[in-house]
Amino acid sequence: MPLPHRARPLASRRAARRLAADAGLLVVALAFVLPLAWVVLSALDPHAGLRVKAPDGLTLEHFDAVLTDEITFTPLLNSLLLCGGATALTVVCAALAAYPLSRFRSRLNRPFLLTILFATSLPITAIMVPVYALFVQVDLIDTRQGTIFFFAASQLPFAIWLMKNFMDGVPRELEEAAWTDGASTLQSLVRIVLPLMGPGVAVVTVFSFVMMWGNFFVPFMLLLSPDLMPASVSINDFFGNRGMVAYGQLAAFSIVYSTPVILLYVLIARRLGGGFALGGAVKG
Repeated sequence: MPLPHRARPLASRRAARRLAADAGLLVVALAFVLPLAWVVLSALDPHAGLRVKAPDGLTLEHFDAVLTDEITFTPLLNSLLLCGGATALTVVCAALAAYPLSRFRSRLNRPFLLTILFATSLPITAIMVPVYALFVQVDLIDTRQGTIFFFAASQLPFAIWLMKNFMDGVPRELEEAAWTDGASTLQSLVRIVLPLMGPGVAVVTVFSFVMMWGNFFVPFMLLLSPDLMPASVSINDFFGNRGMVAYGQLAAFSIVYSTPVILLYVLIARRLGGGFALGGAVKG
């Protein structure tokens, strides 16, 4: 049945808007795909450059050049120790801080949350000078534990915000039932709340780890020994003097450097998409 005369302009406008939206999404997708394509193609190109082009041939020489203890494996191990330790510390502290904010009502809750929100807007470069001076005074400069503490402190404000929002979705009645059975507050948090908000914990974990994994400035300022440098700092070695860059090795190293983050996401992707298992939990 043909559309009425008045409905035709409306249908054409909707089609035009849909086409414009699709074109915009395509442009955004290309903006993300092109750098990834350059990384993959340049890692296999014996004559890699800045241009995105098909390889002149296929070679694994770039991977052979970077897969050494000094260039890749030691920095990656340092990154895993720094980011893994800081992420675990961030998640634990965020859960302990978010629990009273979610479960107890106080006039100080809102000012505290607004203060945390303000802390997330502080640029990291603005506080690095006093942090560096403080770390020198307390003998934490050029130490792995000091860098872990600062990583965790820098990610904690936003992690608390995320954790509280997810924790608000867990019914309080489940904890009250556990308290009736003799569980303490800490036991109800560990055994009831956190398992039910598994996707939220996974989101905080991934977000914190990714933000730390790509951080260059903090370890560059707080670590001095080359054997403690993470991969986010050692990647700077591929940029030589006078604009000389080993593009092929840089691309190969970037692929290896991105692998742990991809594996982390793959391992917990099921938790991210699982949702909260609360259906029917408070009925009856």
